[in-house]
Amino acid sequence: MNSSKHTELANHAWSVADLLRGDYRQHDYGKVILPFTVLRRLECVLEPTREKVAETVAEYKGQEDIDPDYWLREASGHSFYNTSDLTLRKIANDPKSAATNLQIYVSAFSENAREVLEKYEFAQQIKRLDGADLLYQVIGKFTDLDLHPENVPNHNMGYIFEELIRRFAEQSNETAGEHFTPREVIKLMVNLLIAPDGDALTVPGAVRTIMDPACGTGGMLSAAEDFIRDHNPDATVEVYGQELNPESWAICRSDLMIKGQDPEHIAFGNSFSDPAHRREKFDFLLANPPFGVEWKKVKDEVEYEHKNLGEAGRFAAGLPRINDGSLLFLQHMISMMKPVDAKGGGGSRIAIVFNGSPLFTGAAGSGESEIRRWILENDWLEGIVALPDQLFYNTGISTYFWILTNKKAPDHKGKVVLLDARDQWQKMRKSLGDKRKELGKDHIKVVTELYAEAVQAAADPAHPGHAKVKVFDNAAFGYQRITVERPLKLRFELTEETLTALTASKPLQKWAEERCLPGVPELAAKVKARRKLTDEEEDQFKSLLAKELTLFADALKPLMGTTWATKSEAQLALKDGVVGAGLIWPTGAPFAKAFRDTIGLRDSEGEVQKVKGEPEPDTELRDYENVPLGEDVEKFLKREVHPHVPDAWIDHTKTKIGYEIPFTRHFYVYEPPRPLVEIDAELKALEAEIQSLLGAVTE
Repeated sequence: MNSSKHTELANHAWSVADLLRGDYRQHDYGKVILPFTVLRRLECVLEPTREKVAETVAEYKGQEDIDPDYWLREASGHSFYNTSDLTLRKIANDPKSAATNLQIYVSAFSENAREVLEKYEFAQQIKRLDGADLLYQVIGKFTDLDLHPENVPNHNMGYIFEELIRRFAEQSNETAGEHFTPREVIKLMVNLLIAPDGDALTVPGAVRTIMDPACGTGGMLSAAEDFIRDHNPDATVEVYGQELNPESWAICRSDLMIKGQDPEHIAFGNSFSDPAHRREKFDFLLANPPFGVEWKKVKDEVEYEHKNLGEAGRFAAGLPRINDGSLLFLQHMISMMKPVDAKGGGGSRIAIVFNGSPLFTGAAGSGESEIRRWILENDWLEGIVALPDQLFYNTGISTYFWILTNKKAPDHKGKVVLLDARDQWQKMRKSLGDKRKELGKDHIKVVTELYAEAVQAAADPAHPGHAKVKVFDNAAFGYQRITVERPLKLRFELTEETLTALTASKPLQKWAEERCLPGVPELAAKVKARRKLTDEEEDQFKSLLAKELTLFADALKPLMGTTWATKSEAQLALKDGVVGAGLIWPTGAPFAKAFRDTIGLRDSEGEVQKVKGEPEPDTELRDYENVPLGEDVEKFLKREVHPHVPDAWIDHTKTKIGYEIPFTRHFYVYEPPRPLVEIDAELKALEAEIQSLLGAVTE
């Protein structure tokens, strides 16, 4: 079947939109057209075995102790069946009973087919169409659509259904990006994912499994399957997926049913909290998970697995911040890679679409950094491809393909390819949502070839390479996050401000309390027992405290404005003042600290404060540096820091290892500013043009 026939049949199905116009909004057309297309295809597929199914129904009628499901599947020759004697044509010929009969017909399908139609909310569409007196007309349109397998094989039916999905997504492009990835983006992604697996494309009878944990409408799965079959018609391809959105799940499952694939492979539910294929391993895994979507709803399940299952779970490496679950998807996919056996067989390849955030978000020690570290130290990251911006329907931001594998060629081990394809695009004739650019066939070819060459360059240092391709050792993305400390230096000064701070400190408040309460035993007992005071007692207590603190402050006022170079000098002078006034000088470590913190003022020429004989770090001067992995941090300190601050040191107990992939920095090309003479000439030309225009207006 040629492409014009695909288009003709898709146009026939979509022509139902002419009937819906006015009663349905444009972006809702697909909610009618897609499930009716599925229903018609299922009817055409089941038509040759209808009589055999009817005979099986009659055979097991009344035998309530036997579940005939297995025998009905055998009779139909498929994984689904329908036990009714109704057809769409019979239903269309009885307009008054169309709604009732269609519901009876749908309910007679096997559970797996019925479940798909339920996720389309088909019963609601029947009711709505019947209310608008459109139901029998829509059914009539679909009875004329020939989707019999002998005329439309499964593979071709897939093309027709994907065309309808595409039209539906374009009609509702304000939300299409949530479950629909542009076809040309998928094609490039599949090229990079599958092309290196030569056996899948050449060995007769090769068997390959493909998994998408955020499969949406199934576009990526279909494209991956098509790619393998186009290159190797004898290959066996099994696709698997999971989807959270009910409508997208129904579309994807329908696609598999009408292609003859096993629809049970497409699971409904959340891949994080209820992973359907967790125990399976796959040859290829690919996904375009939603960008920047929080995972708060499954926080408890994910955190439990992270904390309690460890390496036996999926999220042992770390958890990203709650507002972006992208890296959770990648960890989930890595958990489903096939292990590589002793002979080098097995193994998997992964392709996933990310925005820029997973490249660098999160400092050393954060969940994101630890996940990147885990991936790179296990040598799974093969390459990253930067794509043009404005490629997707729901976002104009730049995106990236991450390609991972656990079966790198020996010469490629320990290396990562970065490919800058941001200039490979053409402008669309008509924008769709945020999508204003697309990848043409030539762009896809160029990027595919560049990536293949890049992997070769990684394995062959003599390879000439390309300006848009760079190859790095895994360790190049690692760094040591060091904490650079500087000593706390203080001078000591008594001012109104520092004295007020000292008298307000808790240790001095405690000192005043101990001095004033012995003369009022009843009040002292209540304060000591922390019992509630009456308003009168509260006022009395505050007054007594204020009196003691005032005596303390008055004893120090003669020293107001005095500055001391050292803490001991200041402490001795203030102690003499207090004792000289007949008061007892407070003692204890808490007061000593409060004294230092309130009377002491930061001064670059001040006394170095020490703790147990070692300089105390000044938290306000604390700084952090990222030192490349493998570099001696003490040599770095001496070279980069000591020329500016000779007394700085590294607190090695705080050093953390981090990983980030600064893609843009690696491909940054400096553009010198334009010469001032050129700018000045341009400004004068513009000024002359403005004067000319003004002159023309005034004439």
